[in-house]
Parts: sequence; structure tokens; C-alpha cells
Amino acid sequence: MNNLATRSLTAVFFVIAMVGSALLGQTVFSVLLFIITLLSLNEFISIVTTETNKPAYWPTMIVGGILYSIFASHAMGLIAADGLLFIIPFVFLLFITELWRNNSNPFTNIALSLIAITYIALPLGLMMYFFDPVILSGPFHYGIVLGFLAILWLNDTGAYFVGSLIGRHKLFERISPGKTWEGSAGGALFAILTSWGLSFIFQQLDVLQWMMLAVLIVITGTLGDLVESMLKRSLGIKDSGNILPGHGGLLDRFDAVLLSTPFVFVYLVLFCR
Repeated sequence: MNNLATRSLTAVFFVIAMVGSALLGQTVFSVLLFIITLLSLNEFISIVTTETNKPAYWPTMIVGGILYSIFASHAMGLIAADGLLFIIPFVFLLFITELWRNNSNPFTNIALSLIAITYIALPLGLMMYFFDPVILSGPFHYGIVLGFLAILWLNDTGAYFVGSLIGRHKLFERISPGKTWEGSAGGALFAILTSWGLSFIFQQLDVLQWMMLAVLIVITGTLGDLVESMLKRSLGIKDSGNILPGHGGLLDRFDAVLLSTPFVFVYLVLFCR
């Protein structure tokens, strides 16, 4: 099977898994994101671990899983807002853990663990709130989740095809030589048109809110792609993993989601209530 066919088949299964779990409800979607959180944390730790830098594997996995679970449980109404306070002591357990590990770079290890949790577990936990378009006070609905993913995917798809056809001017050559301003403009157009269409399907947000959301996703999603490229370039690797045939690792697939989600969360809270 050639690379294009492999990529396409993987993308189809990926979309089915994400969309299908969202349609099946918040509980099913939370389980899928929990699995993705753990696999992504494992991927991150694997690529940053060296002879000198060794973030604590199990403490990072456990704290990241707990942080995600607390946010998801709060988003689903299973725990009160006070329950979010439990995140604080668990995070500081990472500092205590290094006392017994006797490694040469304890604070580098702590920093890498905190980066993993902040970069991966926190955004995916916040994504669970997207089922409520007005954050903690509105009706349960999957439309915001599907809209968020659709805008991200169409932005990425539009940027790829337009960039391949007419891309000439490099967007950020030092980090990602393949990205162009023309491709980014094409992706933005795809994303904004998608948001306009979504406003007729999912009316939890009005057309202006959807289009502003698309602009925010285009900017932060593109930056998220660049941040993950910066990570890989700093480590001298091409892909973050190989769990997704033709696409690389989960971090390669979720790079835009991870950086965009916190910004979208704040936007929904401040402007869509």
C-alpha cells in the first residue's frame, strides 16, 4: 500500500473514532480522550528521554492521567468546582519524586514532566468542556466539539492543498520549511467557510461567534503545528512516533488541537455565554 493510501485510510479511521465517540456522548468521548492523553504522554516522554534527561515515567503518566480525569469529571458534572483543587498537590508530587531518583538533572526532569502535563493533559482535559457551549451553565451538546474538529481539519486540509498548488512564500522556514503564507491563507478560507456552514447546523453559537472561532482556530492551530515542529527539530526527529501509519505519532496528529484548545476554551467562556 502506497503512502497516500495509508495516510488516507488512517485519516478515515481517525475521523470515525473522533466523530463517532463525540456522537455517542460525553462519557464515550472522555474515555477516548483519556486513552489519547496516556498514549500522548508516553510518546512525549519517549522522545525527550536521553542519557542525561530522564523525566519520571510513571509519576508523569499518573499525574497527567489524574489531571485529565479531574477536568473531565468536572466538565461532566461528576465533581464540584472544589474538586479541581486536588490537581495542585498531585502536580507538586513530581518535585518530591526526584528526591529518590538520584539523577544528575532533577529539575530538568521535573520541567520535562510539567511540560508534558501542561502541553498534553491540560488541553485534552479542557476539551471536555466543549460539550457545553456556554461552559458549565448551558445544555449538553456535541456540536461545539464537532465544529472545533471540523474547522481544524479543514484548515489543515486547505493549507496543504493550496500550499502544494501555489505556495511560494515561506511562513516560518526555520521551523517548518514546507509551510507557506499562501497555504495558510487557503486553510483560513476553508476554515471560515466551514464555520459559516456550521452556524446553520449547530446553532448553539451564532454565525459571528462561529466565524470568530474559526479565525482563532486558524491562528492557534497553525502555531500549534509550528510548536510541535520546533519540538521535533530540537530533538532531531522526523515524527513523534509511529502509532498512526502514514501520519507518525499522536503528537503529530494532535499538534494543532493541543495548542488551540486552551484559547478556544477561554473564548467560549468569555464571549459565548
